[in-house]
Amino acid sequence: VREVFRQRRAHCIEGAFVAACALWVNGRPPLVMHLDCDPADWPHVVALFCRGDTWGAISKSNHIGLRYRDPVYRSLRELAMSYFHEYCDRRGRRTLVSHSAAFDLRRLDPALWVTSEAPCWEAHDRLAALRHYPLVTARQRAALSRLDSFERKIARIAQDS
Repeated sequence: VREVFRQRRAHCIEGAFVAACALWVNGRPPLVMHLDCDPADWPHVVALFCRGDTWGAISKSNHIGLRYRDPVYRSLRELAMSYFHEYCDRRGRRTLVSHSAAFDLRRLDPALWVTSEAPCWEAHDRLAALRHYPLVTARQRAALSRLDSFERKIARIAQDS
């Protein structure tokens, strides 16, 4: 978190850590969720928050569709599925495959993710090693449509490089 403010830039995991830290400072638990994908793509991390009995997410991404989610999702799976159609590679394949449970960052020493000047690899590895829950079956995955050329073109325009 300290390095994000110092460097004024972040990848998704660092953005999720900043959001989780802000939630923590404001009396909410610093929760994150790991979204895993096909090995040819990049996983994603979001900060989680609840309003009543529904989930929302705060996220940093260079892709327009992988950002904030209002707290209207009844489960983490439902929230993860809200990212499903926007999560695709340059060939138009849908690549999101699973999500983790909520991970409370208070389980990690804040020196690893709040004040560290080094990359947060230990925190990343803990998130990636969590049990993940599949979003679609193998049969469903085999039948998924690809983005058409128009959708791929729009995705390239809307993505900040």
